[in-house]
Amino acid sequence: MKAIQSIALGLAALACAPFAAAQTALPLTLEDAIHEAVADNLDLAAARYGVSIAEARQITARLRPNPVMSLSGDHLDVLGTGYNSINNAGPNEYAFRTDFVLERGGKRAARMQVGAVDRSLAALQFQDSLRRLIFDVESAFVDVQLAKESLLLARENLGSLNAIVAVNTERVRVGDLAGVDLERSRLAAMQYETAVRQADLQLRQANTRLQLLLGRSDVVADFDVTGPLRRDEGELDMADVRRRAQTLRPDMLEVRQAQVRNQADLRLQIAQGKVDYSTGVEYRRQQGVNGMGNSIGVFFSAPLPVFNRNQGEIVRAEREAAQAAAQIRALEARINSEVVAAWQEYSTSRGVLGEIEQGMLTKAKEVRETTEYSYRRGEATLVEFLDVQRAFNDVMQTYNEARASYARSLYLIDAVTASAVAEQAPAEP
Repeated sequence: MKAIQSIALGLAALACAPFAAAQTALPLTLEDAIHEAVADNLDLAAARYGVSIAEARQITARLRPNPVMSLSGDHLDVLGTGYNSINNAGPNEYAFRTDFVLERGGKRAARMQVGAVDRSLAALQFQDSLRRLIFDVESAFVDVQLAKESLLLARENLGSLNAIVAVNTERVRVGDLAGVDLERSRLAAMQYETAVRQADLQLRQANTRLQLLLGRSDVVADFDVTGPLRRDEGELDMADVRRRAQTLRPDMLEVRQAQVRNQADLRLQIAQGKVDYSTGVEYRRQQGVNGMGNSIGVFFSAPLPVFNRNQGEIVRAEREAAQAAAQIRALEARINSEVVAAWQEYSTSRGVLGEIEQGMLTKAKEVRETTEYSYRRGEATLVEFLDVQRAFNDVMQTYNEARASYARSLYLIDAVTASAVAEQAPAEP
């Protein structure tokens, strides 16, 4: 019996092993995070339908007007008059008629052209949404990386202070240190415990924001990211950044395509001002006291363009074409401003990071190690050690923030030039 139970427990463990492994979240790289956001982000999923909606409108644009079928009965003896040769009433008439609309002015071709441009506009709008989403994911990813570095630094500081507390406890026990210094070191350790909790909270909040961008409805606690903070060694060229921003940005391409759309719409509205002809064919059957007769009728009709020649819509399309030209100039100025701001952020963060690495970082580490060694030997006071520890923490935190700022500036340059959009194809829903 015990053997059977052991076998059953073993089989249950094997069955649960894949499920347990699936529950263990693997750290995400930035590339994985972007791919997941592109596939699952809820706002992007809604924007993706814009392309399909525009394609549905294309179907409507190329449709032709439906013919109209009419059936009629006229002069019917339903009131019991009694048609005869004396009253000479009637005869009963039955008719079948079909009418066709003949579109003039190239309306269908103009509609199809507008529909094609609308589809292109929808694709560009989706690409611009994709551009903004990628930058949001990259920024959130950097926030998680910075929060992890801050938490690691806080834990290292707490570990250092706890080691000093242990040393001070022993020194107080042997009478080599006053009790007040032990309490001061314990108080400093408690402050760093608070810093660890705050850093852990910031990390969890950053994880939550990133998971929301990834389209995850259920936030997992063991979420983690991997990979270093981005750092490009080569220096960028501002003229090249401005050129790419003005030529590759989806929103810039969108307003230029909107100008094309306005021209197509103007041609459509001019075509709408042309009247359409209607033609019809009728078969009529008469049945009365004098016998039966069959006849065919042909019809033609056209509205008289006396009052409405679509003047308002033509003027509206002309004004929108002028508006599109103004929008292009406005967007060019705004993009140029974004390029300048991104370049300033890039140059500043790059310079600050270089200054910290070349001067402050090494010195702060050396002073901290020397002062801690001196304090352990009794050659430095606790106040001196705590001051050095705080200065080291400030320098390291500034260094981590400078690394994160430099990484964000690189991603911002990518965003203003739409460099990452071309790598992500706008998948259909």
